[in-house]
Amino acid sequence: MAMNRFYCPDISTTLALSEEESRHCVRVLRMSEGDVVEVVDGRGGVYECRIVLAHAKRCGVEIVNKRVEQPGWGHQLVLAVAPTKHLDRMEWMVEKCVEMGVDRIVPLRCRNSERTELKSERLRKIAVAAMKQSLKATLPQVAELTPLSALLAEPWSGERYIAYCDAELPRERRQRLARSYTGGRDVMVLIGPEGDFSPDEVEAAIGVGCVPVSLGESRLRTETAATVACATIHVVDEINEKEQ
Repeated sequence: MAMNRFYCPDISTTLALSEEESRHCVRVLRMSEGDVVEVVDGRGGVYECRIVLAHAKRCGVEIVNKRVEQPGWGHQLVLAVAPTKHLDRMEWMVEKCVEMGVDRIVPLRCRNSERTELKSERLRKIAVAAMKQSLKATLPQVAELTPLSALLAEPWSGERYIAYCDAELPRERRQRLARSYTGGRDVMVLIGPEGDFSPDEVEAAIGVGCVPVSLGESRLRTETAATVACATIHVVDEINEKEQ
């Protein structure tokens, strides 16, 4: 049976859980002195800790053992997604993609974006909860709202894909992501807003090396498309690993 897992980025120096994690540990789970818990630092470190002070505001621990758990997919996986009008859908997407495994989520501001402002702190809390729930030790980065042009200007040595479904965009140039992604390499997938990317945005992305792709014949909601893209990358990686 897995131990209860908590998140504390500086556990090795503070030897105490945050107030929020302390409250959950002591008041909600009713853990006490002598109980053993796991604490992750969000950078791959997993600390086996024994509670020495069961205080609801500052739960003190001693570190019994430490190990390192690196992400199982072995490369950078970045999802750049235009936030949905209803933020709960974006929260659902972050939760599911973190559970599957992702290194960075970049909320995109595009020409047709429904949302031009975004408080990323709530999404980061969702990411922390999903990391703990799925027993991961590395916390994905959730970026601030980023203009598409700024993301495209960032240096990137891996594979980059842009997914769109608008009938007026050059659909004949698209490939299926599952067939285009070679597996095992750093990968970034761009998912547009509910109104899709504009033609100029698609051309700009292709101009810096993004490969146009589709995620199937169905027209997917933004949050569904991002989740499908994340799952597709992991499936291709797993198939390639088994074939090697």
